[in-house]
Amino acid sequence: MNVKVGDLVEMKKPHPCGGKVFAVLRVGMDFKIKCEKCGREIMAPRKKIEKNIKKIILD
Repeated sequence: MNVKVGDLVEMKKPHPCGGKVFAVLRVGMDFKIKCEKCGREIMAPRKKIEKNIKKIILD
């Protein structure tokens, strides 16, 4: 999957606040993403994030 820093991605599962759109802040072995609704930042393994991406909204 070709995800770059600055992309907006829609996830399959929503964040607990209800938002499904996240901004990609860091790419590597771990992804750092930021919820666009509440602003919370999350770090998770690359495999888990790539599996849960529904679509890339903004390149």
